Amino acid sequence: MTLAVIGGTGVYDPTWLRDPEEVTVATPFGGARLVQGALFAGGTPVYFMNRHGAGHQLPPHLVNYRANVWALRALGVTRVLATAAVGSLNPAMPPGSMVFCDQFLDFTKSRPTTFFDGGEAGVVHTDMTEPYCPDCRRVLAATAQTLGLPAAAAGTYVATEGPRFESPAEIRAYRILGGDLVGMTGVPEVVLARELGLCYAGVALVTNFAAGISQRALTHSEVLTVMADNVARLRTLLQTALQELAGSPRCECQATLVPLDGNRAAVDRQN
Repeated sequence: MTLAVIGGTGVYDPTWLRDPEEVTVATPFGGARLVQGALFAGGTPVYFMNRHGAGHQLPPHLVNYRANVWALRALGVTRVLATAAVGSLNPAMPPGSMVFCDQFLDFTKSRPTTFFDGGEAGVVHTDMTEPYCPDCRRVLAATAQTLGLPAAAAGTYVATEGPRFESPAEIRAYRILGGDLVGMTGVPEVVLARELGLCYAGVALVTNFAAGISQRALTHSEVLTVMADNVARLRTLLQTALQELAGSPRCECQATLVPLDGNRAAVDRQN
């Protein structure tokens, strides 16, 4: 079982891994950079991917989601925990709390959202009844409870295009549709992971109430501040949950594991 963490806004540091090694992967969709390590000496391999690149240089709508997810699959990763900073639409999910998403609403506009564009790739209609791995979510929820961390075991993530924040009118509409959280990176990442048969779980950390709910204007610096205040707790959650997830899965996510055939990625490892 090979594991991976995708670090979102505020989660950039892979030094919690033992013996880190930089890995560059060439995929049919472009290159991807990761760090390989382990939780402890001789332990299960763990890959860390910085979603926004070094120095947070990639805005949400320009992240190469297909290259990132393909690279993980090509490296043999089977389970992925993906962090994200989110705004809350739900008073029961206040800033500082974590949510392990179980559903999503997609309001992105300009991103490639599938590996299956016809032609040689074929036409595939992937089931999204359970977009997020139920086994990973179960482990995360149990881990958070054991650690005494404020967390919700389920929530609906609303994915918006960004990089702007949402208007109060949009937030009102998302609440009517059943949204609990709003963010800019969860889709198409979860969709692509499901297409390739990966166990994928979204670990959302609430940094603020969304526009119109919050009584002040939203800023990216506010998001970074809250993430910095909570990143130690988030890291403890991930490290503890990953040890549990190194065992055999109790889900059906990998029943549709897609072979990469001749498109195996080229991997370059640098110490």
